[in-house]
Amino acid sequence: MNSLQVDRILFISDLHLSSSRPEITALFLSFLKNRAREAAALYILGDLFDFWVGDDDPTPPRHHVSSGIKQLVETGTDVFIMQGNRDFLLSENFANECGGKIINDCQVIDCGGIPTLLMHGDLLCTDDLPYQTFRELSRTRQWQENALGKPLWLRLGLVRWYRMKSYFHKRKQAIEIMDVADKTVWQYCRQYNVSRLIHGHTHRPGYHNMGNSEQILQRYVLGDWGESARILALDSSGIRFETISLNTSGEFNCQVM
Repeated sequence: MNSLQVDRILFISDLHLSSSRPEITALFLSFLKNRAREAAALYILGDLFDFWVGDDDPTPPRHHVSSGIKQLVETGTDVFIMQGNRDFLLSENFANECGGKIINDCQVIDCGGIPTLLMHGDLLCTDDLPYQTFRELSRTRQWQENALGKPLWLRLGLVRWYRMKSYFHKRKQAIEIMDVADKTVWQYCRQYNVSRLIHGHTHRPGYHNMGNSEQILQRYVLGDWGESARILALDSSGIRFETISLNTSGEFNCQVM
C-alpha cells in the first residue's frame, strides 16, 4: 500500500479523449495548467483516451496530451495512470513519454490513515457477463500480442467495429446490469481491507455510503467529461467533488460542489 501526503490529491477518470471531441481535450489541457498544478498528485483512473490501439498510433490528441502531462510533472505533480476498458492497451511507453506511472487495476493508497482502493470500475460490473468474458480474454498476453501485431489501419478499423458492437450490446442491457454489483464492491473492499473506494467507468458520478453500524464503506464515483467535468479533490480539509469548465472566453473555472 502506498502512503501518500494527504494534502492535495486529485482523482479523475473517463475523459475519453479523441480527435472528434476537441473541446474535452481543451478542457483537460487547461486543467493541467491550472487546477492540477495545485496538487501533489493526480490519479487518472482509466479511459484517459477513447481508444488506444498501440504506441505507433499518432492520431491526435495523443502528443498534445502527453506533452501537457509532462509539463505538469515537471512542475512537481506526480501523475499516476490506470488503464480503462477503452485504453487497456496503454503502455509504459506512453507513461515514460509523459513522465507518469502506470498503476495496477486495483491500487490501494493510504490517504491520511484511510485505506483507499482505486479502480477503473469495470471489474465491479460483474452482472454484465459478456463484457467480463471479453475483458478476461483481452488482458491475456496472447490476445494483446495478436492485436498489436496487426497493421495500424486494421487496428483502427477494428476499434470502430468493437465500439459499434459495444453500443448495441449496451442498448440491449438493463441499466442495472451495466452498473456495479454491490456484492462485488464488498468483495473487493474486503479483499483489500479498505473502507473507501474511488472508481469511474459507470459515468454515474456521486457518493454512496454503504454498510451498517459495524462496517461502513465510502464509495466515490467519478464522472465522464463533457463541456464540464466533475473531479474529486482530497486535502487536509477533507474530500469533495469540484466542477471544472471553460467559459465562453476559454478561461478555466473551478467550483466546489
